[in-house]
Amino acid sequence: MSVVANLTEGISKQILLLAPNLLGESLSIQLTEANPKLEIFLKKEEMTRHPCLVIWSVENIDMPSAIQLEIRRLREYWKPAPVLLLIPGNTKLTSSEFLQFDCPGLLQDPSLKTLKESIEILRGGGRVIRLKTQLPEKTRSNTSPMGLGQWLLLSGVQEINNELQNVEFLLDQPPQNPLKEFILYGRKRELNASRDFLYWLWGPFQISLDPQEGNKDSFSKSGIIASSYPSQEGLGINIKLDKRDPISVWAAIKKRLENTIQQGLTNSTGTLLAIEGLNTGRQKDLLLGLLNQLDEVIDKLRSNEKPQDSYKKNWLEMQPELRQQALREMAGNYVRLPFKGELAPVGEFLLKMVDLFDNDDELPKPEHMLDPLLTNKPLIVEGQLLPADDPRALIQLEMFFSNWLIRSAELICAEVMSACGEWPELRRYLLNPHLVSTRELERLRNQLNSQTRWQSLIQKPIQLYESKRLFYRLREGRIEPILITEPRDEELRQLGWWQQQVALLVEARDAITPQIQALVRRLGNVMVIVLTKVIGRAIGLIGRGIAQGMGRSLGRN
Repeated sequence: MSVVANLTEGISKQILLLAPNLLGESLSIQLTEANPKLEIFLKKEEMTRHPCLVIWSVENIDMPSAIQLEIRRLREYWKPAPVLLLIPGNTKLTSSEFLQFDCPGLLQDPSLKTLKESIEILRGGGRVIRLKTQLPEKTRSNTSPMGLGQWLLLSGVQEINNELQNVEFLLDQPPQNPLKEFILYGRKRELNASRDFLYWLWGPFQISLDPQEGNKDSFSKSGIIASSYPSQEGLGINIKLDKRDPISVWAAIKKRLENTIQQGLTNSTGTLLAIEGLNTGRQKDLLLGLLNQLDEVIDKLRSNEKPQDSYKKNWLEMQPELRQQALREMAGNYVRLPFKGELAPVGEFLLKMVDLFDNDDELPKPEHMLDPLLTNKPLIVEGQLLPADDPRALIQLEMFFSNWLIRSAELICAEVMSACGEWPELRRYLLNPHLVSTRELERLRNQLNSQTRWQSLIQKPIQLYESKRLFYRLREGRIEPILITEPRDEELRQLGWWQQQVALLVEARDAITPQIQALVRRLGNVMVIVLTKVIGRAIGLIGRGIAQGMGRSLGRN
């Protein structure tokens, strides 16, 4: 142990900086002035000891594969020293492509302060990823000609999406006239139904309609992104880990989720959410309460001697109590409101009025998000086994936990609105102002119930048949949906009779649609022949005869 300590102490001051001459000399002077204890070397021949950090500044990243190969060589040659890669601000690569570099330190056009902080974190055994927001260029071109079905699908859906944006803009501030609001909601339902019909008729299913979000592994439909893992296209990434252990990973995820919740929530799912019924302050309180309770639960599970043996059972048993504590934090422990002529504590009475023992069947297995944090198991991301501290794995874990937060909040909010129907004084305290009206509250509850039945009877069997699971992701203050592809054959076999018939209809659609499309193409070809060869030629002969007759009459005159 003393030998390792002495070796670390001996090499902890030397840093190898690989950069162009002028840039390297400038950075070396600035870093040594900020921290005189550091020893910056521009050439490996000048070094006397093994470096504690290797900094590589890249000016051109037109060949990512070559950079990735060079990073691998640097890591192998200077092992165990981490590599910090500095990349320019203007680049055509996306964040997902940057993360493929698999580099402990990755900074895009950093300031001197950011660079100094990152050096200290990496020297301490941590990880730093800071990437700026990238706007993908709309330069994708189709090499194959667009068919009739694809043209109808693209043009129709784009027109419907534009109209939906106009309707959503008008609904952001609901009109005072209830009739106008009713017409707008009806128009929204009609547009969604029309778009679903176009997808059903003209498929294919995996197609990108939004060039800013779509890629070869994703498609945009009602704002839903389908992918094998959370896409980071066009996103800025800021990940800082003091250590690379599961505790630091969870601390970073928790902090990122807290920052997102504090920005406020915007529903970008295209469907109604029960959490929208709460006012803005209560939305934040509920999600932060759930996050704090989740933090305590993870600490309790981690404290077990053998968490891998018992944490799954304990996790399921803790869910009702976890929701109750989060509900108590949201309602307030000392708040009292009139209830049947008496002042009653809101938190205690709410717990007696609600049922928080139901589970959401769409939540994935708990080991998917807990195994990396409790047993330090790797995650499967894009077919690769990655440790939890890898940025791609951390982003996927963050999506798992944000999905758990939103779905748990939905269960609680549905019960809270039911309790508000029996306790009217709660509405001013917990709900949005427009839900103080009994009619508006009951309308929202009926819409949520109808949507739940539709999702359970129609959408769920379709998603099971397509091996997809709907997740909710918190990103920059928005709740966004994302479809994750995963095997769900066992759940598909457990469906009820009606849901199985829906899955059979989807299978029949897949079998019949190509034949219908082929029939339409053949009919189109026949119509082209009839119009050009038969009717067109006949019209041409008639016109020629009329012209000849007119020419003879003019000649006689």
